[in-house]
Amino acid sequence: MVLTLAFRNLFHDRIRLIVTLIGILFSIVLVAVQLGLYLGARKMIIGMIDNANAELWITAYGAKSFEEAGSLDGRQRHIALSVPGVASVEPLIAAFNEWRKPDGGATLSVVVGTDMPVGGLKPWNVIEGDARAIFQPDAVAVDRTYLENLGVKGLGDAAQIDAYRVKIVAMTEGIRSFTTAPYVFMPLARARDVMGMTSTQTTFLLVKLTPGADEGVVQKAIASRLPGVEVLTTATFRERSLAHWLFSTGAGVALIGGALLGTLVGTVIVAQTLYSSTKDHLNEFATLRALGSSAGYIHRVILLQAALSAAFGYALGMTIAMGIIYLSQNTALPIIMTPGLAIGLLVLTVFMCAISALAAIMKVTRIDPAMVFAR
Repeated sequence: MVLTLAFRNLFHDRIRLIVTLIGILFSIVLVAVQLGLYLGARKMIIGMIDNANAELWITAYGAKSFEEAGSLDGRQRHIALSVPGVASVEPLIAAFNEWRKPDGGATLSVVVGTDMPVGGLKPWNVIEGDARAIFQPDAVAVDRTYLENLGVKGLGDAAQIDAYRVKIVAMTEGIRSFTTAPYVFMPLARARDVMGMTSTQTTFLLVKLTPGADEGVVQKAIASRLPGVEVLTTATFRERSLAHWLFSTGAGVALIGGALLGTLVGTVIVAQTLYSSTKDHLNEFATLRALGSSAGYIHRVILLQAALSAAFGYALGMTIAMGIIYLSQNTALPIIMTPGLAIGLLVLTVFMCAISALAAIMKVTRIDPAMVFAR
């Protein structure tokens, strides 16, 4: 009986129901998109760090992120190799440079110099060509998302990085940059030439530990032998990069702020609609009270009415949000939906509608059953 009454109350005024559902789905879509963008940005920022084969990173002091780090002179590699517990130390270069399009114009790119055969950072999700082919003369690998930005169409196309000719021999999918500057993979030696570095200079040293070695002990031992540089764990470097790009630049604050705004707007719309609906049915609720219905019974009707609104609004909102997420997958800033985020949005929707129902419940609580006899 409670479900029937709640259902009929909800669908009695179709226009008001539509307004309620629009408020909920607007909130769901906005929160899903904003938090999905946040997750997408987060994944791009830490993608290179998470896919590098290293437990520790040796960087120039004050390195802010994967793309923004100073150079090392190379002597640190041999010192780090002498530390007990270190299995390997591999150099890696990551630095901005100018990509010159074949038809004219230029764009910023990030040169990634790697020694894949000995454990350096490897391009992943290769969909065309072979990542090992980058060791051919002038060969590079890029992500498919940035082909138009780079002024090329696919495998075999040539361009220039600074004054050096490059040819695309492999393409990846999903290796995106938060800075929108495409990553360009090439061998370490060629990257040094392109960046004007000496044969020993590098940007990072990737430290791989021996099985059973204590990460903290090895980190302190390397740091004590290498003054003037930083020795960071992967987790620390990941958090530093996230803090730099998301919060120092304000991008993360804007995305989270948009999500909070969507929640607030949705809650206000739903609360106003539920309150208005309850107010219009005060005589009916007073009749129920006069017939002996308890306050708890009426409260359950209102809460169930809010729950039905949440269910319908969530279904519609997630349908629209998933469509937007699907359309964003091949863009430079994809939106990510995870099971945890989907569950969180459901909980948020139910909570939002439950809070909205409180105003209506407070109104009903003050009903005088005698008002039905005064009509």
